[in-house]
Amino acid sequence: MVGKIFRGLLLLLVLALTGAALVLVRFDLPHGDMVAKYGQGASQFIDLPDGARAHYRDEGYEGGPTLVLIHGSTASLHTWEPWVKELGDGFRIISVDLPGHGLTGATPSGDYSRDAMVEFVRDLMSELQIERFSIAGNSMGGGVALALALDYPLRVEKLVLVSSAGLSRLGESDPPAAFRLAGTPIVRDLMAYVTPRFLIADAVRKVIVDQNLVSDEMIDRYHELLLHEGNREATMARFAASANRTPLDDRLAELEMPALILWGDKDPLIPVSHAPRFEAGIADARAIVYENTGHIAMEEVPARSAADVRAFLRE
Repeated sequence: MVGKIFRGLLLLLVLALTGAALVLVRFDLPHGDMVAKYGQGASQFIDLPDGARAHYRDEGYEGGPTLVLIHGSTASLHTWEPWVKELGDGFRIISVDLPGHGLTGATPSGDYSRDAMVEFVRDLMSELQIERFSIAGNSMGGGVALALALDYPLRVEKLVLVSSAGLSRLGESDPPAAFRLAGTPIVRDLMAYVTPRFLIADAVRKVIVDQNLVSDEMIDRYHELLLHEGNREATMARFAASANRTPLDDRLAELEMPALILWGDKDPLIPVSHAPRFEAGIADARAIVYENTGHIAMEEVPARSAADVRAFLRE
């Protein structure tokens, strides 16, 4: 009798877990479908020397100074649309999906390190025959922009860092659940298949102060582009390798180009205390902190942040 009860409970448990898996598992979304939905308008694709096929946009005033925009972790070039709208009248603006992100997707090398992303951006600029440019990066993309400026200083005129990665972490922040889970080995592997929308929604809502800015369309974009074929595996590989990423604190003094540091005072991912560290470490740097702003100032306070960037680039 006890054995039958145990087997019955075990069967119910298996059925429950199977049902949960069927509900939570999300299959990859085909590249063609994602291009049809998110790759219209100014979107272009170009093959790079290493075999990667980069998704980028070349917008704004073609005769103006070039500004390259690099998005953050699990984001896409769409995060820069407010700045393109604000700055496109005076600047040629190149935005790009990094490897393992957006419509660029997985790359043949399978290397999603910061160094590989630096080479990816450099190769893209070379293919577009743009030798000198200013560059702005947010979060992880800020770390990429910073490393590119350090490795190829003759190519970077000015540097803009928006809530940027790149410095050693002091443990001041409590990141959203999606980021914490992605750092856990077993869960990280599962997230290549189980990526519920509510986790992405939580991550997006946590980094933005004004919740009125968070729409279903925004959450869908973040979620669906993460489900773009190859992006989840690339994301998990990137998180797994992030522990070996070298902070760039000791190299800030090498930078000779002007730098603008932008931060939200309520950034939950990378605390605002990093802004004065960048400002002190870079010889020609100025920091601006926005009140009641989170991690993505270019989306939260687009007019104010773009005006500061315009003034900085025109100095």
